[in-house]
Parts: sequence; C-alpha cells; structure tokens
Amino acid sequence: MSDRSLRGMRLGAQSMESEAGVEPAPRQRVEYRCEDGEKVLVTFATDADIPPTWTSKTGKVAFLVNGDKPNESDAKPVRTHWDMLLERRSIEELEDTLKGQLDKLRERRGEKVS
Repeated sequence: MSDRSLRGMRLGAQSMESEAGVEPAPRQRVEYRCEDGEKVLVTFATDADIPPTWTSKTGKVAFLVNGDKPNESDAKPVRTHWDMLLERRSIEELEDTLKGQLDKLRERRGEKVS
C-alpha cells in the first residue's frame, strides 16, 4: 500500500492517468506556400476541412499547394472607417470640423484661439 501512496503530491499538478492504450487521431500534414516561396506546414485531422489559404507566422497569406486558388472576384471590397466617413462628409467639411474641435480644446486649455 505504501508504494501507491499520494504523499507529497500536489492536487491537480499531475494526472494519474497513463497514456497506455490511447491512440491519437489520424492526422495529415498539409503544405502551403506564400507568393515569395515561404513554405508553411500545418497538421490537420484527416477528416478536417482543409482551408484554401493559411496565414504564416510572418503574417503573409499562403496558398494550398496542389489546390485551387480561391476566387476573390465575387468578394466585396473591404470598406474602412475612412471610406465610410468620406461617403458622408467632404474633405472641406472634415477640415472645418477638425478646426472647430481644436479651437474648443485650445479654449479649455486657456490657449490663444486663432
């Protein structure tokens, strides 16, 4: 009984389960390549859906080797906050608004307003 004692062991620190008889799920390695030739290897389960693109650790988009390139022609262009702002206001209106806000800030600070 003394050889099976848990004396000196912290609770939750280690599992008493063994990995005997446990088989990992079947896996496959998939290769992606960036346009500059950087090679990216990703491991997926064999029954997983493989995405056509992957972002490398350097932040570049890598495409699936021996796969079809995704068709991005039917994707909507990304609209930034600046694009949406320019749909509502002209540059002149934005400059006037900026000048007004800067004047208010300077008044609060006690600076001379031009």
